[in-house]
Amino acid sequence: MASPVSHAILAVTIGMAFPRPRPRSRYWLAAALSVLPDIDAIGFFGGIEYGSLLGHRGLTHSLAFAAVMAGVLMTIPAIPSSRWGPRLLTWLYLFLACASHGLLDAMTDGGLGVAFFSPFSNTRYFLPWQPIMVGPINILAAFSPWGRRIALSELKWVIGPCAAIILAVLAIRKRSGYSNDITKEKP
Repeated sequence: MASPVSHAILAVTIGMAFPRPRPRSRYWLAAALSVLPDIDAIGFFGGIEYGSLLGHRGLTHSLAFAAVMAGVLMTIPAIPSSRWGPRLLTWLYLFLACASHGLLDAMTDGGLGVAFFSPFSNTRYFLPWQPIMVGPINILAAFSPWGRRIALSELKWVIGPCAAIILAVLAIRKRSGYSNDITKEKP
Protein backbone atom coordinates (compact mmCIF):
# COMPACT_ATOMS: atom_id res chain seq x y z
CA MET A 1 0.00 0.00 0.00
CA ALA A 2 1.07 3.58 -0.46
CA SER A 3 1.55 5.58 2.74
CA PRO A 4 -1.14 7.79 4.26
CA VAL A 5 1.01 10.82 3.41
CA SER A 6 1.03 9.96 -0.30
CA HIS A 7 -2.72 9.34 -0.32
CA ALA A 8 -3.40 12.69 1.38
CA ILE A 9 -1.07 14.65 -0.88
CA LEU A 10 -2.73 13.17 -3.97
CA ALA A 11 -6.16 14.18 -2.60
CA VAL A 12 -4.99 17.77 -2.13
CA THR A 13 -3.48 17.77 -5.62
CA ILE A 14 -6.78 16.59 -7.09
CA GLY A 15 -8.47 19.46 -5.25
CA MET A 16 -6.31 21.96 -7.12
CA ALA A 17 -8.27 21.08 -10.27
CA PHE A 18 -11.50 22.38 -8.77
CA PRO A 19 -12.60 26.00 -8.95
CA ARG A 20 -13.25 28.33 -6.07
CA PRO A 21 -14.63 28.65 -3.51
CA ARG A 22 -12.21 26.32 -1.82
CA PRO A 23 -11.99 26.49 1.96
CA ARG A 24 -9.00 24.76 3.54
CA SER A 25 -11.39 22.51 5.44
CA ARG A 26 -12.27 20.83 2.15
CA TYR A 27 -8.65 19.78 1.69
CA TRP A 28 -8.45 18.37 5.22
CA LEU A 29 -11.63 16.38 4.73
CA ALA A 30 -10.49 15.04 1.34
CA ALA A 31 -7.09 14.09 2.80
CA ALA A 32 -8.78 12.15 5.61
CA LEU A 33 -11.17 10.53 3.15
CA SER A 34 -8.27 9.45 0.95
CA VAL A 35 -6.76 7.50 3.85
CA LEU A 36 -10.07 5.96 5.03
CA PRO A 37 -10.02 2.88 2.73
CA ASP A 38 -7.14 1.42 4.75
CA ILE A 39 -9.55 0.96 7.65
CA ASP A 40 -9.87 -2.54 6.22
CA ALA A 41 -6.39 -3.35 7.57
CA ILE A 42 -8.12 -3.90 10.92
CA GLY A 43 -9.34 -7.14 9.37
CA PHE A 44 -5.84 -8.60 9.63
CA PHE A 45 -6.27 -8.62 13.41
CA GLY A 46 -9.82 -9.98 13.20
CA GLY A 47 -8.99 -12.99 11.05
CA ILE A 48 -10.50 -11.65 7.81
CA GLU A 49 -8.68 -13.17 4.86
CA TYR A 50 -6.75 -10.75 2.67
CA GLY A 51 -8.53 -11.77 -0.52
CA SER A 52 -12.08 -11.65 0.87
CA LEU A 53 -14.66 -8.95 0.15
CA LEU A 54 -13.89 -7.26 3.47
CA GLY A 55 -10.16 -8.00 3.28
CA HIS A 56 -7.44 -5.49 2.58
CA ARG A 57 -7.90 -3.69 -0.75
CA GLY A 58 -11.39 -5.13 -1.04
CA LEU A 59 -14.70 -3.30 -0.58
CA THR A 60 -13.25 -0.19 1.05
CA HIS A 61 -10.93 0.34 -1.93
CA SER A 62 -13.76 0.13 -4.47
CA LEU A 63 -15.34 2.83 -6.59
CA ALA A 64 -18.70 2.04 -4.97
CA PHE A 65 -17.27 2.72 -1.50
CA ALA A 66 -15.84 6.04 -2.72
CA ALA A 67 -19.21 7.04 -4.20
CA VAL A 68 -21.13 6.10 -1.05
CA MET A 69 -18.67 7.85 1.28
CA ALA A 70 -18.80 11.03 -0.81
CA GLY A 71 -22.61 10.84 -0.72
CA VAL A 72 -22.68 10.29 3.04
CA LEU A 73 -20.42 13.28 3.59
CA MET A 74 -22.71 15.40 1.44
CA THR A 75 -25.45 14.86 4.02
CA ILE A 76 -23.43 16.73 6.67
CA PRO A 77 -24.99 20.22 6.68
CA ALA A 78 -21.70 22.16 6.72
CA ILE A 79 -20.20 20.35 3.72
CA PRO A 80 -22.54 21.11 0.82
CA SER A 81 -22.64 24.79 1.77
CA SER A 82 -22.06 27.48 -0.83
CA ARG A 83 -18.50 28.00 0.46
CA TRP A 84 -17.63 24.52 -0.79
CA GLY A 85 -18.85 25.18 -4.32
CA PRO A 86 -21.60 23.50 -6.33
CA ARG A 87 -22.90 20.29 -4.77
CA LEU A 88 -21.99 18.09 -7.74
CA LEU A 89 -18.41 19.40 -7.85
CA THR A 90 -18.08 18.94 -4.10
CA TRP A 91 -19.32 15.35 -4.36
CA LEU A 92 -17.00 14.73 -7.32
CA TYR A 93 -13.98 16.01 -5.42
CA LEU A 94 -14.76 13.87 -2.38
CA PHE A 95 -15.37 10.84 -4.62
CA LEU A 96 -12.08 11.34 -6.46
CA ALA A 97 -10.18 11.85 -3.20
CA CYS A 98 -11.46 8.53 -1.85
CA ALA A 99 -11.17 6.66 -5.17
CA SER A 100 -7.59 7.86 -5.61
CA HIS A 101 -6.61 5.53 -2.77
CA GLY A 102 -7.30 2.44 -4.84
CA LEU A 103 -5.55 3.96 -7.82
CA LEU A 104 -2.32 4.51 -5.88
CA ASP A 105 -2.51 1.05 -4.34
CA ALA A 106 -2.96 -0.46 -7.81
CA MET A 107 0.32 1.22 -8.76
CA THR A 108 2.27 -0.62 -6.06
CA ASP A 109 4.37 -3.69 -6.69
CA GLY A 110 2.83 -5.99 -4.07
CA GLY A 111 -0.30 -7.43 -2.58
CA LEU A 112 -3.24 -9.04 -4.33
CA GLY A 113 -4.46 -6.02 -6.29
CA VAL A 114 -7.46 -3.75 -5.75
CA ALA A 115 -11.13 -4.78 -5.97
CA PHE A 116 -12.24 -1.66 -7.85
CA PHE A 117 -15.67 -3.12 -8.68
CA SER A 118 -16.52 -4.60 -5.28
CA PRO A 119 -19.16 -5.51 -4.08
CA PHE A 120 -20.21 -6.57 -7.58
CA SER A 121 -16.93 -8.36 -8.27
CA ASN A 122 -14.07 -9.25 -5.95
CA THR A 123 -11.62 -9.53 -8.85
CA ARG A 124 -8.41 -7.72 -7.94
CA TYR A 125 -6.56 -5.46 -10.36
CA PHE A 126 -3.19 -3.80 -10.67
CA LEU A 127 -2.43 -1.05 -13.15
CA PRO A 128 -0.06 -2.02 -15.96
CA TRP A 129 2.50 0.40 -14.51
CA GLN A 130 3.53 -0.34 -10.91
CA PRO A 131 6.45 1.92 -9.97
CA ILE A 132 5.58 2.41 -6.28
CA MET A 133 7.12 0.02 -3.75
CA VAL A 134 4.45 -1.59 -1.60
CA GLY A 135 4.48 -0.31 1.96
CA PRO A 136 4.22 -2.21 5.22
CA ILE A 137 1.00 -2.66 7.14
CA ASN A 138 3.10 -2.53 10.32
CA ILE A 139 3.84 1.16 10.97
CA LEU A 140 7.09 0.31 12.78
CA ALA A 141 8.50 -1.20 9.57
CA ALA A 142 8.35 2.29 8.06
CA PHE A 143 11.41 3.13 10.17
CA SER A 144 13.50 0.28 8.80
CA PRO A 145 15.85 0.38 5.78
CA TRP A 146 12.96 -1.10 3.74
CA GLY A 147 10.73 1.73 4.97
CA ARG A 148 13.25 4.33 3.84
CA ARG A 149 13.37 2.76 0.35
CA ILE A 150 9.58 2.90 0.22
CA ALA A 151 9.61 6.56 1.29
CA LEU A 152 12.06 7.38 -1.50
CA SER A 153 9.88 5.50 -3.99
CA GLU A 154 6.81 7.51 -2.94
CA LEU A 155 8.78 10.74 -3.00
CA LYS A 156 9.82 10.00 -6.59
CA TRP A 157 6.51 8.71 -7.94
CA VAL A 158 3.83 10.49 -5.87
CA ILE A 159 4.92 13.30 -3.58
CA GLY A 160 7.39 14.95 -5.96
CA PRO A 161 5.04 15.02 -8.96
CA CYS A 162 2.12 16.20 -6.78
CA ALA A 163 4.25 18.99 -5.29
CA ALA A 164 5.29 20.06 -8.80
CA ILE A 165 1.65 20.14 -9.94
CA ILE A 166 0.55 22.13 -6.87
CA LEU A 167 3.36 24.67 -7.31
CA ALA A 168 2.62 25.00 -11.03
CA VAL A 169 -1.09 25.56 -10.40
CA LEU A 170 -0.36 28.14 -7.70
CA ALA A 171 2.08 29.95 -10.00
CA ILE A 172 -0.43 30.00 -12.85
CA ARG A 173 -3.16 31.27 -10.54
CA LYS A 174 -0.92 33.99 -9.14
CA ARG A 175 0.11 35.09 -12.60
CA SER A 176 -3.50 35.19 -13.78
CA GLY A 177 -4.69 37.04 -10.69
CA TYR A 178 -6.61 34.03 -9.38
CA SER A 179 -6.71 34.13 -5.57
CA ASN A 180 -4.41 31.76 -3.70
CA ASP A 181 -7.19 30.35 -1.58
CA ILE A 182 -5.11 27.51 -0.14
CA THR A 183 -3.36 29.91 2.19
CA LYS A 184 -6.20 32.21 3.14
CA GLU A 185 -9.85 31.82 3.88
CA LYS A 186 -12.53 34.12 2.50
CA PRO A 187 -14.90 35.65 5.08
